[in-house]
Amino acid sequence: MSSEPIDRLAPHEAVAGFLAALALFVEVIGIAWHPLRLIPISLLLGLIAAAMGGRYQRLAYTAVLVGAVSFFLGMTAAVIFKHPLW
Repeated sequence: MSSEPIDRLAPHEAVAGFLAALALFVEVIGIAWHPLRLIPISLLLGLIAAAMGGRYQRLAYTAVLVGAVSFFLGMTAAVIFKHPLW
């Protein structure tokens, strides 16, 4: 048997990773479908994941940046193509 310590994932790190991944998924969907409904909520999820910290800090940071870009692109597309914001 090996005496090396096992690097386990803490529960809050796992939750932060799932929240950040969910935020990224919803933000990309929000570009094409109701950006004003989906993207602010997913930005909040990304910020919560960033506040939880841990191993997935960079993923949460990416989720917040993608959320900002997605909001801009989604609102621009909604105005150009005359889609409803809500």
